[in-house]
Amino acid sequence: MTHALQMAAAALTACLMAGTASAERFLVEPGMTEPLRLRGEAASVVIGDPEIADVAVHDEHLLLVTGKAPGKTNLLVLDRDGRSLYAADIMVARNASELVRVNRAGQGYDYDCAPTCRITAD
Repeated sequence: MTHALQMAAAALTACLMAGTASAERFLVEPGMTEPLRLRGEAASVVIGDPEIADVAVHDEHLLLVTGKAPGKTNLLVLDRDGRSLYAADIMVARNASELVRVNRAGQGYDYDCAPTCRITAD
């Protein structure tokens, strides 16, 4: 394999790894509700840890996500055939605009920086 080909292969591998490492994130503050509009029709909605966030179903296309306690959980929305319509990490922080993400050695770490920085629960 030529040097140029090796470099191209390494760059492609790095891009693919970076793409799989980043998950969609949905930010909400404790005690606040944010709307989540779906492109398809939801049949099942599952929240990973109901002590961190709650989800109310308004209709098949609109969910309401409420932050309950600082931390991280996940949300899965499936259609009638069991296909994934939406999947995301739900980040609940006191002030979502103060959430800082630090990427170090291929790992992502989230910090809540209001009023002082502390790592959020994973």
